[in-house]
Amino acid sequence: MLPAEFTARMQRLLGEEFDAFAACYDAPRHTALRLNPLKTGAPPDLSRFGLSPVPWARDGYYYDAQTRPGLSAYHDAGLYYLQEPSAMAPAMLLDAQPGERVLDLCAAPGGKSTQLAAAMAGRGLLVCNEISAKRAQILSSNIERMGIANALVLNENPARLAGRFAGFFDKILVDAPCSGEGMFRKEPLAAQEWTPGTPAMCAARQLEILHSAAQMLRPGGRLVYSTCTFSAEENEGAVSAFLRAHPDFSVEQIPGTPFSPGRPAWVENPAPDLEYTFRLWPHRLRGEGHYAAVLRRAGNEAPADVPIEPGAKLPKELLDFAKNTGVEIPDGKPVLFGQSVYLAPEELPRLAGLRVLRAGLQLGACKKGRFEPAHAWALWLKTAARTADFAENAPEIARYLAGETINGSQTGWAIVRVDGLSLGWVKGSDGQLKNHYPKALRRMGSQGV
Repeated sequence: MLPAEFTARMQRLLGEEFDAFAACYDAPRHTALRLNPLKTGAPPDLSRFGLSPVPWARDGYYYDAQTRPGLSAYHDAGLYYLQEPSAMAPAMLLDAQPGERVLDLCAAPGGKSTQLAAAMAGRGLLVCNEISAKRAQILSSNIERMGIANALVLNENPARLAGRFAGFFDKILVDAPCSGEGMFRKEPLAAQEWTPGTPAMCAARQLEILHSAAQMLRPGGRLVYSTCTFSAEENEGAVSAFLRAHPDFSVEQIPGTPFSPGRPAWVENPAPDLEYTFRLWPHRLRGEGHYAAVLRRAGNEAPADVPIEPGAKLPKELLDFAKNTGVEIPDGKPVLFGQSVYLAPEELPRLAGLRVLRAGLQLGACKKGRFEPAHAWALWLKTAARTADFAENAPEIARYLAGETINGSQTGWAIVRVDGLSLGWVKGSDGQLKNHYPKALRRMGSQGV
């Protein structure tokens, strides 16, 4: 299944270690999920998934692939994110903190963004950008599913963002598009599409993205560069070229990780300290493989100011809805997009001229004197005055996820919950709960759930 040129290169580089590397491709891949602390601090019993901790990721757990947790309603409720275990390392190394300004520059499908959001605990500004419009939609959907309120989701070119946000961010993650050599076992198509020229093409694009990221990081800020490939050209080589072009950046040493050191000997004229970057080898740990470098910009300055998006007033229809329904309105700055109402972080930058998919938490829309709540608000809520509560295996949950009407005594708007986890809206009348689960998310039918 491995391209011949790739195999020859890895055999030359790894030497006697190559046999162990090649053998891992004949073994089952490792699957993992990451619990979402924004949803609950006391998750329901997940023992049937056979969980065991991922050593380098808080809230990360390996699971038995045969248990298929992605089919559970817990997944729809945002209780966890299915994520390749190696891919949990870069966000951990970035070490985002509550209250910071953080940028995930190449963010789709959203695994690392949602991990950063969990670390930020709902405080600060998280900007999640994806240059591909189609993938940005997937990113936005995952931000919504995980109940994240402080994220701005953009569909922009990194160079264009650099012109707007010079020195604005405390921390930046660049999980760069790459040749995907670490995906060969997970996605055989990646191996079929790989060519010997792919790494060089990717390395050139990676440097362009890194140059844009450098402009947006404040002096003293941290940048983590990562890939899911083994190519030295895209890893140590890309970091070395970046450091020579940006002498105000250096490799930051992070002790105590279970990862292997970088390989400066694999590139010509390496920059200093590349041995303090990280390689996650699939034959040395339980993951598909990754590369990461933690870079620090010299200096110590506060983030630069940019024009801030002005706030609006919450519409009366929304305030009446919240009062009558007994639901919490999150903290934040109201922002209006036509009929739609969002609550955004106070530091939300001015949005004019940007391709915006999501600006904080969507609360809903005012329509002809009434308010219709958004699915995102339901997923963020932990409590409500009116709830329709069911166990995970209840037939009502299967019917709800399929978009069907379910029975219930609630009157008016209410939240459907699965084992205490908010799942979506219903509107009750005469013993029936009309389904407001988004059509795009509905499953094929309740019999197959």
